[in-house]
Amino acid sequence: MMHHPVLAADNLTVPGRLHAVSTALHPGTLTAICGPNGAGKTTLLRALAGLQDGPVSLGATPLSALPPRRRAQMLGYLPQHGEAAWNLTAAALVRLGRLPHRTARAEDEAACHAALAALDAAHLADRPVHTLSGGERARVLLARVLAGEPQWILADEPLASLDLAQTRALLLHLGALARQGAGVVVVVHSLAHAMNHADHVLVLHEGRLAASGPPDHALSAEVLARVWGVSGEWLGPPGARALSV
Repeated sequence: MMHHPVLAADNLTVPGRLHAVSTALHPGTLTAICGPNGAGKTTLLRALAGLQDGPVSLGATPLSALPPRRRAQMLGYLPQHGEAAWNLTAAALVRLGRLPHRTARAEDEAACHAALAALDAAHLADRPVHTLSGGERARVLLARVLAGEPQWILADEPLASLDLAQTRALLLHLGALARQGAGVVVVVHSLAHAMNHADHVLVLHEGRLAASGPPDHALSAEVLARVWGVSGEWLGPPGARALSV
């Protein structure tokens, strides 16, 4: 397993959005960020990606002190509503993920092909992105992030446009990347996905960190009642739990 630096926020405050959020995220871990609408999930993810001012560091280095190219090599960010400005082919769009690197063309092509294949999107390589369905485009945009082979993958609701089989496949792939040493952070709305696939869960509520820890702790019945205002019970064995509310 490769050893990558810890990604940490220290007393992160964004006026009107986040209030004194502190967390240390570890490589080799799939972290899910959960919370009600408007809780600050996207703002936190953007801050962790260096796109929002705040005290965030990668190892001992503040993100703000990293040269832009180096930061782009280390952090791969997928926004919630990713779009392609130009009607490139899927393969050309994915190649943009290699821009931070100065590597041989053969290495770039191999990384792009592997990223598309990992998301079951290799057959889309020659399709113009504006002809793709929402789910297909979402997979290609994520492939662009993966093609950069970042140490940290930060994805905002990457499951939103995927069908059941694609959702399961992507969760398994992200988990595999974490086991290989990458740090993976995803915003998810499905608490069952977080419970069954995440190693660590951050729960935000009204811009504050309401719970942090293993899924069974961070998504306990007490947290569900306090944050979401529902009485819930987890049913089924570990790894295949369903939420009854």
